[in-house]
Amino acid sequence: MILYFYPRDNTPGCTKEASDFSCHFDDFVESNASMVGVSPDSGASHPRFIGKHDLKLTLLSDPDHRVMKMFDVWKPKKLYGKEFMGVARSTFIIDPEGRIIREWRRVKVKGHVEEVLSALRELQGARSAAGSNM
Repeated sequence: MILYFYPRDNTPGCTKEASDFSCHFDDFVESNASMVGVSPDSGASHPRFIGKHDLKLTLLSDPDHRVMKMFDVWKPKKLYGKEFMGVARSTFIIDPEGRIIREWRRVKVKGHVEEVLSALRELQGARSAAGSNM
């Protein structure tokens, strides 16, 4: 599973990231990976975001930040000299046993989805090779 956390629906960086994941949706499916995005937005916001940008993703709401805190992505941030709590854009690859096997924190959107897909394929190749040596 690819689990990614993002700050807000319909903002430029978050829209680009979600669109990039959607563009590579079939590649992730071929690699037997599902994708889930999580933000603090309301559940009502996600269907509009998905529809407006024709996204192929599952998006979940975490308005009380419980899951974000579990993954340590709800962090103090600073913008224009003001401090506030917000989502640190992050992505995790989680194996079938529920273990985090790769993570990216403080993600820069450009090229990120391709990097995640490459890492997923590399990890799966390593698992396949290890399985064939048994």
